[in-house]
Amino acid sequence: MSETSTTSPFMTTKEFAALVRKPVATIRGWRHRGTGPQGTKFGREVLYRRDVVEAWLKQREEADEIGRRATA
Repeated sequence: MSETSTTSPFMTTKEFAALVRKPVATIRGWRHRGTGPQGTKFGREVLYRRDVVEAWLKQREEADEIGRRATA
């Protein structure tokens, strides 16, 4: 069950880490501190809904004032 499809509504911690170009340990830290997107534990694995991750990223982009100034 380690093979995942991009058509799945879920992504693994490893896939999420690759998306945001951060180490898996960083993603786990975000989850532990409650600063990352909501994930759901299925057995030993944490899965993230793609739509939740996309909304979380959009929220972070909108909150990034310096980034908004750079594109204005």
